[in-house]
Amino acid sequence: MTHRRRTDPHVETNRATWDAWTKLHVTSPFYDVEGFKSGRRRREGLDALEVRLLGAVAGRSLLHLQCHFGLDTIAWAQRGASVTGVDISTEAIAAARALAAEMRVPATFIESDLYELPERLGGTFDIVFTSHGVLPWLPDLEAWGRVIAGFLRPGGTFCIIEGHPFAMIFDDTVPGPELRPSWPYFHSPAPERSERRGSYAAPDAPIDSVTYQWAHSLADILGALLRAGLRVDTFEEYSYVGWDMFPWMVKRPDGTWELPGGARTIPLMFSLTASKPS
Repeated sequence: MTHRRRTDPHVETNRATWDAWTKLHVTSPFYDVEGFKSGRRRREGLDALEVRLLGAVAGRSLLHLQCHFGLDTIAWAQRGASVTGVDISTEAIAAARALAAEMRVPATFIESDLYELPERLGGTFDIVFTSHGVLPWLPDLEAWGRVIAGFLRPGGTFCIIEGHPFAMIFDDTVPGPELRPSWPYFHSPAPERSERRGSYAAPDAPIDSVTYQWAHSLADILGALLRAGLRVDTFEEYSYVGWDMFPWMVKRPDGTWELPGGARTIPLMFSLTASKPS
């Protein structure tokens, strides 16, 4: 398998950006690590959605792809799953290991590009999970689907909760309540380059960030999983999302975000579960 992290300059730039962002995120109010350690959940609505989609995970093995610095991975472990978290960022994996050790939660964390993971991790899992802002960092969804299928045991479940590809086409820098198309919906091998101050979780941080992201349509997502041999079991769309996708969104009491006035004009997030036939 191609060693993308060492050969693709776009992916390497993103890895360096995530290293820098992690140092900001572990102390940011957005992630509220101190609250998490004390048992406070910052996003009750999303936690409830995840539990509804996957049910009881106690005693089951769970692989968490693109786990950042491990908050969700640790939360799954606290629900009783045997967890392994994976991320491309050296800083994120170091922070995840330190946090799990501090909280005395058993969890395994592996630093790896997603496409290289089959070379670094053996075995299969009952559940493969990923969520919230993960797909735009992946250049190749066909290979993504094959990685997921390869790590699922027969009868195992894959679950993704993600920003809706349609919502992703709108400009997230417009200050007023306006949905202005700015980004492509359909995939191109060439990524979109962005520059921003700070990060999504620390917008006032004194660093300049460069990122490269790839658009993926719903057909790309569904097709990649189906062609990898998985069966799609559920697909749902939501008028809320897990982060302030646009600067003028309104935060709901359960920690999710919606358009002003609770407008249900476009889908902001979707969830999908798929299974590997026995």
